[in-house]
Amino acid sequence: MPENSMPKDAAYQVINDELMLDGNPRLNLASFVTTWMEPECNDLIMSSINKNYVDMDEYPVTTELQNRCVNIIAHLFNAPVGDKETAVGVGTVGSSEAIMLAGLAFKRKWQNKRKAEGKPYDKPNIVTGANVQVCWEKFARYFEVELKEVKLTEGCYVMDPVKAVEMVDENTICVAAILGSTLTGEFEDVKLLNDLLSKKNKENGWNTPIHVDAASGGFIAPFIWPELEWDFRLPLVKSINVSGHKYGLVYAGVGWVVWRSKEDLPDELIFHINYLGSDQPTFTLNFSKGSSQIIAQYYQFIRLGFEGYKRIMENCLENARALKEGLEKTGRFKILSKDKGVPLVAFSLKDSSKHTVFEIAESLRRFGWILPAYTMPADAQHVAVLRVVVREDFNRSLAERLVSHIEQVLRETDALPSRVPVEAAHIIPADKTLDNMAENKAVKKSEREIQEEVALYWKRLVSERKTGPC
Repeated sequence: MPENSMPKDAAYQVINDELMLDGNPRLNLASFVTTWMEPECNDLIMSSINKNYVDMDEYPVTTELQNRCVNIIAHLFNAPVGDKETAVGVGTVGSSEAIMLAGLAFKRKWQNKRKAEGKPYDKPNIVTGANVQVCWEKFARYFEVELKEVKLTEGCYVMDPVKAVEMVDENTICVAAILGSTLTGEFEDVKLLNDLLSKKNKENGWNTPIHVDAASGGFIAPFIWPELEWDFRLPLVKSINVSGHKYGLVYAGVGWVVWRSKEDLPDELIFHINYLGSDQPTFTLNFSKGSSQIIAQYYQFIRLGFEGYKRIMENCLENARALKEGLEKTGRFKILSKDKGVPLVAFSLKDSSKHTVFEIAESLRRFGWILPAYTMPADAQHVAVLRVVVREDFNRSLAERLVSHIEQVLRETDALPSRVPVEAAHIIPADKTLDNMAENKAVKKSEREIQEEVALYWKRLVSERKTGPC
């Protein structure tokens, strides 16, 4: 900290000048998070930026707006309405916190049941696909729950419901399905999972539930594919999380989790405080947080309505299709994402023997584009891909400009010598392989072996170039 103060305009200029070196948020195609909102909503955000969301007695209208948002989302996800089942929910700082809360509810409810039955309750597990977002790994590690992952295979980059149900046992607190995979945007088959798990539950006398991680797809499927059964229409779906700051169209800092009924949220997880003026129930991992994003979410709901959200999501999907067609015309890429899912395009190079998707991502940065290049999780880690997330502010002209820049990068890299290690792209000595030791021949590597070694090389290179704290 400086010893002395400085003028406010000087402090502003110092920081503003440094921030100029940041990337342009609208060209950050790695992120699902909203980067543009209407000026009127920006004004609402600034006027409420000094309100602490947790002070419900002091800011009762803000609390009411949060409750309205929960109500809207519960209806959107077809929560049952009646005397026996009434949905409950809460606003969070994002889907990570929402998943932690949902996971804790599942764990506590499972533990209580096991205790009542006089059975061991020290080895809970959760079944997911290997494609889950890192917050699921955090939940498992932080709250001591075994994470049982269904491995991926080339061509299938989402959880296989059949394999998932096979992994379920009496210690499984829930099976987590993803509506909109981070890797490819694909929706997992929650309906099939529900049917298979119902059958296994009946055979074994269990009641293993389902949680749907709809962080990305929760604000897409209801508007584009309303007939798709993935939500509370399925009896085993007990809770759903969704990110307001993704396709809920709000700036970073808001998520939601909704439970099917009060019975699915154990009372002992809810705290009551009275030192802020009145008795207030609270179920969050943190305490204080801003009110702005809650208010912004309510603004979007009433400003856009069902019609507005549907129009925006249709437009995003149309722009994703235009980008996909442009990439296919180059003849150089294989599209891995599906048409039915989150509006994004995930694609890999058909030939990675000389140049890789990591080089393309690196070269595109000079045009301002930020595209993530990454390898798939186990057992498809030899597949390296690029991904473009199509948000509301990514229009058709930007899609066309991106394709033209990718074509330019391809031409330039083709003219350069290969940066892939020679030993990874060509041959290995025969004396390193048992089958060919006698002949002492040179053995050409398979395409998969090349892809695996190329991916490993670039992962090491990227790891070495990391700077600063994680």
